[in-house]
Formats: sequence, structure tokens, C-alpha cells
Amino acid sequence: MLEVLSITGVVFILIAIGYVSVFASVFSGAELATFGKYVINFALPALIFRAVSGRPIGEVVNVGYIGAYLLGSLAIFVFGYFWIRRGLGAEPVESTFDGMGMSCANSGFVGYPILLMAMPAIASTALALNMIVENLIMIPLVLIMAERAGGGAIRGWTLARQIAGRLIKNPIVLALTAGLAVSASGISLPDIIREPVNIIAMSSAAISLLVIGGTLVGLPLGAIDVRVPFVVAGKLLLHPLFVWLGLLVMSAIGFGVGDDALAHAAILMAAMPTMAIYPILAGRYGQQNVAALAMLVMTVLSFLTLSTILWMLDSIPVG
Repeated sequence: MLEVLSITGVVFILIAIGYVSVFASVFSGAELATFGKYVINFALPALIFRAVSGRPIGEVVNVGYIGAYLLGSLAIFVFGYFWIRRGLGAEPVESTFDGMGMSCANSGFVGYPILLMAMPAIASTALALNMIVENLIMIPLVLIMAERAGGGAIRGWTLARQIAGRLIKNPIVLALTAGLAVSASGISLPDIIREPVNIIAMSSAAISLLVIGGTLVGLPLGAIDVRVPFVVAGKLLLHPLFVWLGLLVMSAIGFGVGDDALAHAAILMAAMPTMAIYPILAGRYGQQNVAALAMLVMTVLSFLTLSTILWMLDSIPVG
């Protein structure tokens, strides 16, 4: 357990340093937001490109992992939506973003740094596979449902084209596409391209954790809402449970991950707090207070839940 705490402890110390640096005005929130833009636009895309382009295409497109993570994420999204909608009488737009909070993990800013210490051999592969599910399926699904629930004027093919346009310009999607193309071609990149990518990619972990900590300072927190505990429990406890069930289903139908460490990484990724853009997207539909408070609570509590899951991981059967 001490080894586990040494991993999660390092991560949350860096988050705390980011929090204190903004709280004590060492950095302003705007300055740390610039670091966040650097991570999203350069460091994470470089990391994903390196992970995908440096492996055979069959290893990158792991049907077992993608299928299990997608099944688990969709299952908790649907479950969370109806749990909040019918159980608490929430409006459709509220239920949509509560479902997002339960199903969209912070793979890049928190998940990758933890995996880098716990499972360095497969950390970048797991990150790339998660980004496929989250950026190509989960976020577009949330945007479509939010627009419909919010009564927006944009519908049908117009909405689909708008979301597709955002995806095409997304640096992470571009990095995934370029990495897959290099992987499929079998080309070995020259050092003059590979080394700059490596250097930028290596800067991702520490900066992303500082940004998460600094982001917590400026969250527009309101009064505690009854929905917050449900979102927190759904994300930290049910999402990893549903992904684990997804792994068992995929294995049962003949599409196992093929690597127990990578399968365990899927469970651990699902146990991360919700993604950093959650309050931002929710804020466009007036849901920022619940989203911000839920993100703050789950980030704090995830020290305990992640440590526990990491400690139990080797004993969890995955197929």
C-alpha cells in the first residue's frame, strides 16, 4: 500500500502545488490557463502521436480495450442520465451533464501521469485508446444531447457538421489521425522529427497536474446541490465498475485486450476524476455550478478511491 500511496501522493502533491501557486498569486489563473492551452495543443497531441506512430497498427487499434471502455462509458452515461432524470426529477440538460460528469475521465491531465508511474510501459498506449473513445464518441454524444435538451436552434445535419468541424480542428484528433497513418504505413520517422516530438511529449505530465490544481482555485462554486454526490459516486465508483464489466463482456465474446496490464489500465483510467473541460462545456448550458462543485469534490476524494483501486488492481480478473 505504501508503494501505491507513493504514486498517488506524488500526483496530488503536484495538484496541490498548482492550487497554491494560483491561490498565493505566484501565477494568475489566466497564466495557468495558458499552460493548459500548451498541454492541450502541443504536449498531449505530441504524446499521443508518439504513442500511436511508434507501434504496429494492430496494437494501437485494440478492439478489446476500445470496446470495453466504450461499453462501460456509454453504460454509465445512460445509467447516470436516467438515475438523475427520474430519480431526482432533473431536467434533460441537467441529466445530460451529470451523465457526462460520470462517464468522461480526465485521461490526459490526471490519468496519464498516474499511469506513467504505475504502468510506464503501457501508459501512452492507454492514453491514446482513451482519447479515441472520449474525443470521437463521448464528447460529440454529450454535445448532441445537450443541444437537443437545451432546445437549441441547431439540429440535424447542421449540428452534425458543426461537431465534425470541431473534431477536424481538434489537435488531439489530428495527432491521432497522423499517428494512425504513420503506424499503418510502417514508416520509421527520422530523428529530426521524432526527437522534438519526444521532448514536447515529456513535458505533459507535470504541467498538466499543475494546471488541474490551479483550475480548482477559480471554480465558480455555488451551494451544494443534491445531484453532486450522485455525480461523484457515479464517476469514481461506478465508471470503473462498468468498464471492468465491459472488459469481461469483450473477453467473453472473443475480443479480450490481450494484455492484463493494459486491461487494468482501462479500469484505472475510468476511476479518474472527470475531464477538465467538464465545467466549461456545462457552463454553456447554465450547469457550471454543479459541474464545478462535482469536479472539485471528486478530485479531492479521488486520492482515496484511486489509491484503493490501484492497490486492488492486480487481484481484479479481466477475462
